Amino acid sequence: MIEFARNVRLWFAPQEVREEGDTPDYRFSLANERTFLAWLRTALALIGGGFAVDQFLPDLRWGWRVGLALALLAAGVLCSLRAVNHWVRCERAIRRGGDLPVSRFPALLSIAVAVVAVAMVLVVLFGWEG
Repeated sequence: MIEFARNVRLWFAPQEVREEGDTPDYRFSLANERTFLAWLRTALALIGGGFAVDQFLPDLRWGWRVGLALALLAAGVLCSLRAVNHWVRCERAIRRGGDLPVSRFPALLSIAVAVVAVAMVLVVLFGWEG
């Protein structure tokens, strides 16, 4: 938990990340940044999907609509926070010449999106209206 708190502080102090280790080939840092941006695009898509479910499915039973929308919105928030945390961890590992950090987050995000997708399939097939 202490390491996570340190990483949160580094989110807002990238100059401290630059002071660690050696300066890597800039292509590695740029690839890390592209990965970060891909995670942000995913987060934006999840957030947009959450709003779309809420706004464009008014006939859906309230509990289903809100539940699906909140699940997508929560996944988007977690994805955006994970993106910056992963960027910092990878950048530090690259600069130190260490192994890149591993994470269970992609698997958890995939499962959450799959659960929401299955729920949406059921809604489409059975047309659960309010």
